Amino acid sequence: MKKQVKAVVLFSGGLDSRLVVKILLKQKIDVETLYFKLPFSSGCCSSQECCFNYAQMSGVKFIVIDCTKGRLFDEYMAIIKKPKHGRGASMNPCIDCRIFIIKKAKEYAEKNGIKIIASGEVLGERPMSQTSKNLERIDKETGIEVLRPLSAKILAETSAEKNGLVARSKFFEINGRSRKVQLKLAKKYNIKYPTPSGGCLLCEKVIGNRINALLEKNLINEKTFEISKIGRHFFINGCWFIVGRREKENIIIETFSSSLNSAKEKPAVCYIGQENEENKMKVKELQEAYSTGSTDKREKFEKFKI
Repeated sequence: MKKQVKAVVLFSGGLDSRLVVKILLKQKIDVETLYFKLPFSSGCCSSQECCFNYAQMSGVKFIVIDCTKGRLFDEYMAIIKKPKHGRGASMNPCIDCRIFIIKKAKEYAEKNGIKIIASGEVLGERPMSQTSKNLERIDKETGIEVLRPLSAKILAETSAEKNGLVARSKFFEINGRSRKVQLKLAKKYNIKYPTPSGGCLLCEKVIGNRINALLEKNLINEKTFEISKIGRHFFINGCWFIVGRREKENIIIETFSSSLNSAKEKPAVCYIGQENEENKMKVKELQEAYSTGSTDKREKFEKFKI
């Protein structure tokens, strides 16, 4: 009896990766999904719970690679600080990030005897990492011929296709940022998918600039990266202050720190730095400035904003 072909799909939870799971299942491939929990992911489709639910409904194995702690966090942050292949319009090291993910997927695949690593990448969909040149660069540096079923027919044929492990004829030739073909396929396969939102916060200029400033001050680590993504931020006399903008952020800040003036006062404010009377006073001043909406009181802090 012929042994079933196995594939691991790089699974973000977005429509493209959901389609790849379905396309490979249609070819009777034994699919496993590999979800990378990254420090600066955002949006519904990057939610671990959302991704798990789809994998479960599809009857495929769901594996989490947690890059928010330990050795993987350190490796990932080193990439963000100094990307070999440069950045996009903001702090986003898209090519280096993709290489990191595929190398980790390769380790998992080799350990588990899986020959195919598949991705929902579409040629031309993302301006930095999904050009023909950069897809080739990523494959060359990782030593993996990534199978990209949505654009396979306009990309170089992979070994998996040449050797008949998968049927190239049943793949697609999608090119560019239009999602018309994907939407038609979603309807055909009855795939429910989240509205595109979020993605990587490093692509957003305001947050990217803030994270860059915090990295330069060596303030982002396993404990602080979550609060670097929310609220208003100030750097005053060597101290990092975070001010909540809404209830959800206030709850996160209150959970994070015991340096709050009072959990009953809003907005919540915490700080990372020396605990002294001067900094405690700054907490009170920030709470007053951003709870009353006083323009004059807020102007005082504008020059310290990061």
